[in-house]
Amino acid sequence: MTAKIKNPTLDWLSDPQVFQINRLPAHADFAFYQNQAEFQSKKTSLKQSLNGTWKVHVAQNLSTAPLNFYKNDFNDSGFSYVKVPGQLELQGFNHPKYVNTQYPWDGHEQLVPPAIPQKFNPVASYVKRFELKDNLKNKKVFLSFQGVQTAFYVWLNGHFVGYSEDSFTPSEFDISDYLLSGTNHLAVAVFKYSSASWLEDQDMIRLSGIFRDVYLYAVPATYIKDLHYQPVLNADFAEGNVSVTAEVENKNEQTKFCFELFAPDKHKVLEQTLSDKELAQAVFKVAHPKLWSAEEPNLYNAVLSIFNQENLVEITSTQIGFRRFEKKNGIMLLNGKRIVFKGIDRHEFDYRFGHSVTKEDMIFDVKFMKQHNINAVRTSHYPNHPFWYKLCDQYGIYMIDEVNLETHGCWLQIDALGKSWNIPGDHPEWLPAIIDRDNSMFQRDKNHPAILIWSLGNESYTGKDLVASANWFHQHDQSRLVHYEGFFRGGANQKYSDMDTHMYWKPQDIINQLEKHTDRPFIQCEYMHSMGNSTGGMKLDTELADKYPNYQGAFIWDFIDQGLLTTDPRGQKCISYGGDWTDRPSDYEFCGDGILLADRTTSPKAAEVKQDYSNIKIRIDQDGFTIKNKNLFINTANLIFTAKVLKDGKLLKERDFNLVVEPGKSLQQSLPWSTGTQPGEYVAEVAAKLKNDTLWAPKNYEICFAQKLIKSINKPAAQKSKLNLVNGSTNIGVSGEHFSLQLSKAKGGLSSYKYDGQEYISEIPKSSYWRALTNNDDGYNGGFELGMWSIAGKYQKLIDSDIAQTETTVTMSFKYQLALPEKVFNTITYTVTQDGAVTVTLSYPGHKNLPNIPAIGVDFKLPLQFNHYEFYGLGPDENYSDRNNGVKLGIFKGNAQANFTPYLVPQEAGNHGATRWLKVYDNNGRGLKFTALNKPFEQSVLRYSEYEIQNAFHHYELSQPYCTRVRILAKQMGVGGDDSWGAPVHAQYQIKADSPITLTFKFQGFSDSH
Repeated sequence: MTAKIKNPTLDWLSDPQVFQINRLPAHADFAFYQNQAEFQSKKTSLKQSLNGTWKVHVAQNLSTAPLNFYKNDFNDSGFSYVKVPGQLELQGFNHPKYVNTQYPWDGHEQLVPPAIPQKFNPVASYVKRFELKDNLKNKKVFLSFQGVQTAFYVWLNGHFVGYSEDSFTPSEFDISDYLLSGTNHLAVAVFKYSSASWLEDQDMIRLSGIFRDVYLYAVPATYIKDLHYQPVLNADFAEGNVSVTAEVENKNEQTKFCFELFAPDKHKVLEQTLSDKELAQAVFKVAHPKLWSAEEPNLYNAVLSIFNQENLVEITSTQIGFRRFEKKNGIMLLNGKRIVFKGIDRHEFDYRFGHSVTKEDMIFDVKFMKQHNINAVRTSHYPNHPFWYKLCDQYGIYMIDEVNLETHGCWLQIDALGKSWNIPGDHPEWLPAIIDRDNSMFQRDKNHPAILIWSLGNESYTGKDLVASANWFHQHDQSRLVHYEGFFRGGANQKYSDMDTHMYWKPQDIINQLEKHTDRPFIQCEYMHSMGNSTGGMKLDTELADKYPNYQGAFIWDFIDQGLLTTDPRGQKCISYGGDWTDRPSDYEFCGDGILLADRTTSPKAAEVKQDYSNIKIRIDQDGFTIKNKNLFINTANLIFTAKVLKDGKLLKERDFNLVVEPGKSLQQSLPWSTGTQPGEYVAEVAAKLKNDTLWAPKNYEICFAQKLIKSINKPAAQKSKLNLVNGSTNIGVSGEHFSLQLSKAKGGLSSYKYDGQEYISEIPKSSYWRALTNNDDGYNGGFELGMWSIAGKYQKLIDSDIAQTETTVTMSFKYQLALPEKVFNTITYTVTQDGAVTVTLSYPGHKNLPNIPAIGVDFKLPLQFNHYEFYGLGPDENYSDRNNGVKLGIFKGNAQANFTPYLVPQEAGNHGATRWLKVYDNNGRGLKFTALNKPFEQSVLRYSEYEIQNAFHHYELSQPYCTRVRILAKQMGVGGDDSWGAPVHAQYQIKADSPITLTFKFQGFSDSH
């Protein structure tokens, strides 16, 4: 045993080869109990939590830190109070900082690895006083820190205990020699920056402090220090073998072990008592084991107990799973079947508590993933809270477990230093720290069946140190594969990653790679950069899994927006992001990439993910429907298929089917879609729903759906009657029984529309060619590329007007020249009939030498009270031409406020495609109905104009709403999602300016009485 170091030094902070002092060896995370009663109740008396209120002093750097605070006679009455676990910056100590690739000290101090900041390197001096619980007395006691950012020293009762780095894996120390029978004085000095900070340059909000649990645990005289279960399956998966490696302290010839294995249904599969020697050589056989997968997460409970002279000393409990993950002929297989990862990258984050996530957060997250057909998660970019792994085991989520390593800022330098100081690279002084991080993650997590792949870290380029890391994992674990995207980015050493792995490739680039390299599996560890209004074109990627066997899925970036709950300048609660906390440098809202908003509200992007990721695919034709079951292991007996016929969005007929489709098979169900002969639009819909309650969703929860328009019968044209017309010198007045309107010759458009005495027009409707830029638009300089369209409609000039009249209609057209460098005109025509309906036609002729158009349509400004809407179109979530697979054609209601998705930065939101009609109304049931003619339109009902949204960087910058904005669009381009720094929307979802475009619709007033 190595002698303990008793005298700490601050030199360790900047020495990359010192990353732990007196720390205990890493070990597996398993439950332990001292008797059967505890085992049955799953509550151990051998642990003592130190969570709660601690005292703390936070200094800006060492020069003002109380260096003697650890001494027993130190007066800490002036210290503040802080919650542990918790982040210091979220409890009033300094400010959060968000940077992506750059290091947080950039521009403040010129540093070269492994130097650390001197001017600003906060030192948090924590103090906790506690008395040891009786059950822990007279035993060996360990102190466990589950997560501390970033480096820390520990003292107990004035004695130096140890030092540790690596923020996201446990650090444990033996404190038995320093405990007192009365009050104990625990002191911890946490440094925000150390040499380890060069290894932790992840794209996340940078916080510090003791952010995970702290506890004591005691062990009996003879105890299990570490456990490694290795379930193995034979070739046909009909038999399983379990071997166990147990590291036991203070064992002797009298020590016996009892191994028990409990099946998923809790019944005992086997029980065997063995000596230490027998245990080391034992292989426990299980006939016909139930296999673990995300589809059927069957878990066995392995129980290993220690007996000394027939006396029970300790019981340990570990959940394990029988599964085989391997690579054969360039394909990754789970239990013999080709696997496709329908994955997501997840930062551990809570908008109130930072990286100090709660168990409630984690349970919500795993249920959300299952509900949205996500089957895999990458722990980006560090080992997660231990409870998360248990949930993934239990609920069934495949895991890529990632080492806490990212040095992004080292190899993306833009100055003369370049890659010459890229770390870890080929620098031998960093290798021990890398291997230590590998070992800490591996030892803690090695028993979890959910983990299929070890990842060496993220965006740390490549070099000999990463090669050594890959070799280390290959040597220590034959049951999993190894992943590292940086090998491919660096252009060398690809052989050390078991899969071809990339980020943010365009679909065609992926196809080129797949056709060139058919000998190795391909995944994208990051794709669909879901920043703001994004995740468009996802299907272009997901459908590749059906065409190319070695395309085995991808992981969306990412799970949740990183924003923090705070107050705006008016004192109202709001979500803040980088740059809002006086943090400079900052990468601002670039951490807003989630399919969940920061407060865990589901964003509209999630509907697309759910539909595209579903393993159940439904296709409807005129004769019925076909179900394809893309699950690998389970049939559809747990589902009910509900078939509907809807007429104009309303349910006409409905029927349930119990259809059992075996995994990998298809089934065709004949069904005559009886519709009727009445005018209208008939749509067939089939949805797959849960037959029973599950761990993650209730009975009748919808998994996926399909729809198809099967018949459309036009209504006969209505008879028209005469109109009243007043042809004034400046205004044209038209009126009928319930309405009146005015068309302004001078202003060029509809200046008034009254129905039952209510005025609806607050401003003459104008054609518009613009939308508020999304994050993706900004990312590829869309404002520069497309900016002329922002003023094209806004500053268009009236050129001419014309009026025509028949006995039953009045038509007036207005010709405008658009504010463009080319001479381009558009025309808006209004045709009025006696019933008060106004048909609007916008004609754009098309013109060469112009950039693509963001959107084209007509904008209406209505009085504020008309803020409710109902429509027949795609919903209920907002949708776009490249993100509409997860929405249905139906009738949906809402209001202008809720329709505006609160992305971190205000941007285009609230659009709904394929709309047949839209009603906008007030609390009294009065309003306007917009009806599509010739073909459906896209539309939104919001409180703000595109220009107001464009000019706001925060939601509190938007003014108090004073009107309702209605947009009726012929088209809007997609939102994109390949990345947010250079990828435009895919060509098929853009709007070419050289083609003529026509939009035709009508609107008419209505009220409850008419």
